[in-house]
Amino acid sequence: MAEDKNIINEDGKEKVKIPSELPILALKNSVVFPYLATPLAVGRDMSTEAVKAASKEHKIIVVVAQREKDKEAVTKDELYDTGTACVIKQVVNISSNEIKCVVEGLARVRIKYFTQTEGFFRGAIEVLEEEIYAEDEEINNLNTTIRMQVEKFIQLGIPLPTAFVVAATNISKIEVQADLFASYLLTEIEQKQKILEEINVKERLKKLTEFLSEELKKFEVQSQIRNKVQEEVGKTQRDFYLKQQLKAIKEELGEADESVALTNELEKKLKKKKMPKEAREKVEKEIKRLESMPSMSPEHSYVRTYVEWMLDVPWIEKTKDTLDIKKSKKILDADHYDLEKVKEHILDYLAVRKLKGKTTKGPILCFVGPPGVGKTSLGQSIAKSLGRKFIRMSIGGIRDEAEIRGHRRTYVGALPGRIIQGLAQVGVNNPVFMLDEIDKVGADYRGDPSSALLEVLDPEQNNSFRDHYLEIPYNLSNVMFIATANILDTIHPALRDRMEILELPGYSSEEKAHIAEKFLIPKQLEEQGISNYNIRFSKDAVLAVIEEFTREAGVRNLEREISNICKKIAREIVENRKFPKIVTRKKVYDYLGVAKIQPNEIEDKNNVGVATGLAYTTVGGDIILIESTYYKGKGSIILTGNLGDVMQESAKAAISYVHSKSKELGIDDNIFAKSDMHIHVPSGAIPKDGPSAGVAITTSVVSALIGIPVLREVGMTGEITLRGRILPIGGLKEKLLAAKRAGLKKIVLPSKNKKNIDEVPEAITKGLNLVFVDNIDELLQHTLEKSPFDKIPALSVKQNSRNKVNMITTA
Repeated sequence: MAEDKNIINEDGKEKVKIPSELPILALKNSVVFPYLATPLAVGRDMSTEAVKAASKEHKIIVVVAQREKDKEAVTKDELYDTGTACVIKQVVNISSNEIKCVVEGLARVRIKYFTQTEGFFRGAIEVLEEEIYAEDEEINNLNTTIRMQVEKFIQLGIPLPTAFVVAATNISKIEVQADLFASYLLTEIEQKQKILEEINVKERLKKLTEFLSEELKKFEVQSQIRNKVQEEVGKTQRDFYLKQQLKAIKEELGEADESVALTNELEKKLKKKKMPKEAREKVEKEIKRLESMPSMSPEHSYVRTYVEWMLDVPWIEKTKDTLDIKKSKKILDADHYDLEKVKEHILDYLAVRKLKGKTTKGPILCFVGPPGVGKTSLGQSIAKSLGRKFIRMSIGGIRDEAEIRGHRRTYVGALPGRIIQGLAQVGVNNPVFMLDEIDKVGADYRGDPSSALLEVLDPEQNNSFRDHYLEIPYNLSNVMFIATANILDTIHPALRDRMEILELPGYSSEEKAHIAEKFLIPKQLEEQGISNYNIRFSKDAVLAVIEEFTREAGVRNLEREISNICKKIAREIVENRKFPKIVTRKKVYDYLGVAKIQPNEIEDKNNVGVATGLAYTTVGGDIILIESTYYKGKGSIILTGNLGDVMQESAKAAISYVHSKSKELGIDDNIFAKSDMHIHVPSGAIPKDGPSAGVAITTSVVSALIGIPVLREVGMTGEITLRGRILPIGGLKEKLLAAKRAGLKKIVLPSKNKKNIDEVPEAITKGLNLVFVDNIDELLQHTLEKSPFDKIPALSVKQNSRNKVNMITTA
């Protein structure tokens, strides 16, 4: 390692004869030039051995830089070829494995080859004589440029030893000056080595000029940064001094300081604020910190913001619940049609609250249903019926856990989580808090918000919810949390377990018509400014909008289409044209154009191989036609119509069952081996899946194979097993609604769904013959024109007293 150097006057140095073979000393991060005395710290074994060997011989050693600096063990190939022959002037033993020596550069040398690599390096060398030059104009210009660059270094305040300045002034030889400047002013080993290797003085000066220019650029940037920092520090000190003077002046005038006024104001708020003991002590502690903190300190604003948040959060404040059950029921009925289960649940909670008092924990509900069925607006109605304030927070798409728990105070711009922010916004600790779109919460490297919600939505834990920003437990047990979702599958299982799931099914056409008449039409007449013109919609017109212009489980698009009609009427009024007092079906087509939805229709006649199934979609129920045929082939099964994996498995199970029953059904067993079976479900652009089409597929396949047509007015749904059993299905209300809308007369259902009929409104089941069956044999007797079996069991008809529906069960 090179240390401070002593300048050697080249005119006064003794002429020393340099041997042709010398020990070689490798330097990690330094280059030694001729005419310079350089102290070296030697610690590596090979290096110390080389110095000792040279000291015993001629006291001359070759000093050469290694290509990879700071590398401990090097080989001969990792050393530069050009170095400096130096005379050892002094050697001092520092310890058993480290010595210090002073070497004086004699001349540039090149290592021709190595004669020894074990213990220490030794090699044959040749002295590089500098090319003779004449001082022409170019050399003088280069020398002048270099001297100007050196002066620039001094002006920039680069620390240089006094000996360097003296030598730079006194040395007259240009080549010696170049080595001197390179040694002291260049910082890169590669640049110094290039100067050392150059024996042409003119080229050496050119390279030195280039390298010094690069160094100056770096130092100028550093100087600018240093000056800027000094200016900022000076400005800060000046501001502090002036503020201290201003403070002293204000004290003399009897005026209060701003920071004192701020802390006084915060202390007044704290006295008026009701809060738990732990929170109060925390705020008092932070206000004391604020008093002793300079107002210009960055932490001053952080502490002030924290105290203000602590004082804004409602720790004790709450609204008084309306415990009049009749009044609450009236509010719920006025705002929402049907949804009886949800309304009853809220009224049950109010009854318990009225009997038990304040210790009742708030329920945590989750409304699950398709878009537009009124989940969010139901939360507002619940808040209204309870007399509480309402907060809605959409958490769909959030991925950062800090959105729920808040940021820690150590972060710049830290804030409480959105739950605490919402409570601070309404100013009470018992609002109705709606977490919208909880099924769309994401997760990434910043954490999992679903896991953070586990504590929020657990009645056993949320009485001591810890927000990272507040650092104090907060009681959320008074909050009534309501979550909304479109589907349950994407909700975290543990989170789903903490909530009470209330499903909001889609509305039937009759229910939509009632909602439109009672809520949507008056609302749109008012919003479009035509409520004073006594405009009414006929029931037929409303049903036309529902069935031919919207296809949804909710009423969002229905409201949009009613709004479009009202806007067209408003335009007619403004343009002084004739407008209808009663909107009829014909007017609906005039205003909205051609029908957007073409409902699925049943077949015109009984057909072989075509069965009518019932399906449940996200926008309600529908019917699907399943077609089957067979032809000569190799026993392949072809499934088309964009069917999902589960539906494909149902089709294969149906064919396997029919194959196993071929003898009883009178089907030639060879058909399955020598024919290809093709099952198709129309509307191939629409994906279809689910097991409930099993009975319809089986009926279609049997009909195609035995040639008996399927009854066109019979709809069916149910999952099948390989043994021919029929399993229960979901979405019963929606499927029956679709069946009624399509004009079906008889519906074949699994026997285990009989208990669900009571949940279906009477308006839907009225006029439908519901047949409940346990197996495929019973199914085929009700779906084909004639029984495929020789013996047909007798049928018994029972009357359902509740819904007045003919329910047929096999005897």
